[in-house]
Amino acid sequence: MTVNDAVAKRIKGLISEIKMTRYRLEKLSGIQHGHLQWILSGKSKTVTLSTVIMLANGFGMTLIEFLDHKDFLFENLNAE
Repeated sequence: MTVNDAVAKRIKGLISEIKMTRYRLEKLSGIQHGHLQWILSGKSKTVTLSTVIMLANGFGMTLIEFLDHKDFLFENLNAE
C-alpha cells in the first residue's frame, strides 16, 4: 500500500468511526472539497505532510495520533 492509500484509508476509517461527514471534515480541516475527493479516490499521488497535519487537526487529533495506525507501519507501506 502506498502512503497516499494509507492516508485515504485512515480518513475513511475515521469518518466512519466518529460519524463525521466529508463536508464537516473539509470545513474543520480547511482542505478544499476537490482536494479531499482526489485523496479519497486515489487520484492524488502526493499527499503532503502539511495536508496530513490539516486533516489530523480537522479530526481534532495530533499528527502522531493520526499516524498511529497499523497501515502506517513500515512493513505495511510501499515507500518508494
